[in-house]
Amino acid sequence: MTLRNRIAMSPMTMYRSVDGRMDDFHLMYLGARAAGGFGLIFPEQVAIAPEGRTTPHCAGIYDDAQIEGHARVTSMIKNMGGVAGIQLGHTGRNGSELKPWVAGDLGRQLPPDHPEGWQVVGPSDLPYGFGKRPYPVHALTVEEIKAIHVRYAEAAVRALEAGYEWLEMHFAHGYLAASFYSPLANRRTDAYGGSKENRARFLIEAMDAVRAVWPEHLPLTFRLGADDYHPDGVRWEDSVEVVGWLVEHGADMADLSFGGNTDDMRDPFFGDVSAWVERGAQVRREIGVPVTVSWNLGVPQNADRAIREEKIDLVLLGRPALANPHWPVWAARELGHPAPFELVPEDWGWWLQNFRGHDPSIGWPAVPATPDGLDEVA
Repeated sequence: MTLRNRIAMSPMTMYRSVDGRMDDFHLMYLGARAAGGFGLIFPEQVAIAPEGRTTPHCAGIYDDAQIEGHARVTSMIKNMGGVAGIQLGHTGRNGSELKPWVAGDLGRQLPPDHPEGWQVVGPSDLPYGFGKRPYPVHALTVEEIKAIHVRYAEAAVRALEAGYEWLEMHFAHGYLAASFYSPLANRRTDAYGGSKENRARFLIEAMDAVRAVWPEHLPLTFRLGADDYHPDGVRWEDSVEVVGWLVEHGADMADLSFGGNTDDMRDPFFGDVSAWVERGAQVRREIGVPVTVSWNLGVPQNADRAIREEKIDLVLLGRPALANPHWPVWAARELGHPAPFELVPEDWGWWLQNFRGHDPSIGWPAVPATPDGLDEVA
């Protein structure tokens, strides 16, 4: 798989789906970023099951009827010169939520008996905590775990049919896989709990299930919740080894992020431009696998430096992509690229390249800069 550049749009939840489907909004939103020059474009995390969504308004690929909407999106992205990626996941105990601006408090859950709510699940019967997700969590049985792995594989087959050419497994941000990996959420005493090897078992088996159906020539990556920023949670030192295990089971790239299994995070370095880049460089060096990270890479010079110094292989941008659909063109201009408009479709590029000096009202000289530190959270 060849991308036109090393700039990717990170998955961000948009709360715009009905019955898990993608519609004209997603076609517009994601197609615009492909036309804007991003090399790889992800929709939001896409649920492998109805109860794997964050809210009733989130996208899924758990039903054949959802394939058509996804196929329209992937066709548009490809037509605009980008590669369509899909991030598969299950929110686990962080699901059945209201839209955050409706709830007024991020993470406000709907009760299981609400018409739009459902029973949330996890490795153990521990709620997330801090009162934001107060309802009981169903601890999955081994049989239910195996059934979820089947859902991962079925979703991957639908993703391939829909035209996706890059698949990422979401094992971070407090969602189901991340909660299995974290001692903060996983108190099991069977083969899926206790030791690091057991807590990583859910992730590895999910990877195996998808690797069995996803073509070898298409990238299969994962986003790992590599640090809970809590002394009793996932520690970075352990996660480096877990990355290696996932690579041994067929993963092609590591996407490194935070665990998200507690609100009680101790000294997270979200504002540090270099922190995750340096961690990515460590994994790249010690495990020998391509790496991508996000957080605080919205300033072109920072992103460019991370790539040119060969610390990471791909830059993930969330909020910068939302703020500026043409971020790659703006970045190319900021960095003095000789032909920045070659990043966009040739009809757009022709107009912008040839007439920008004659009509200042088109705005290219004044493309708004993306504020330092503006990056993804979803």
